[in-house]
Amino acid sequence: MSDFALAVYAADGVSAACLTLQDRLDVDVNVVLFAAYVGAVRAESLTDAGLVAALDRIGGWHREVVLPLRSVRRRLKGETSPAAAQLRADLQRLEIDAEMVELAELGGLAADEARPSASGTSTERAAAAIGTVLGDELDDEMLAAVGVIASASASWSARSG
Repeated sequence: MSDFALAVYAADGVSAACLTLQDRLDVDVNVVLFAAYVGAVRAESLTDAGLVAALDRIGGWHREVVLPLRSVRRRLKGETSPAAAQLRADLQRLEIDAEMVELAELGGLAADEARPSASGTSTERAAAAIGTVLGDELDDEMLAAVGVIASASASWSARSG
């Protein structure tokens, strides 16, 4: 799951798409990538219960560790002193490390939990699973972001499968 998330996030347009969803909908990008993995790679449906299980598994960690690190890192963005810049860089590494812990937990959940099979192409399955995370009230920009993530997820699945 971590290899998938890192590769997909690095694909053209995916980081911007993920950040659009994160900033507009206040969602955890790792949960979005988990959903894409469940749909594209595992060919499973992400149910509401499966989403709750994922959020239960990493929600506390995300709220208590990842978000505070991100908040302080963002606070330091405009600081110009070398010490502040170094602290910001250190915090960014710690934030990424904390997100890797999240991905490992979600990867364990992906392997441990049984979910119903999903139909459709891997892109369609990924988009449907991401839709479970995001809900139904998506505008064109958010739908485009989902499409970018789902497409990159399907491409990774095809290369790795």
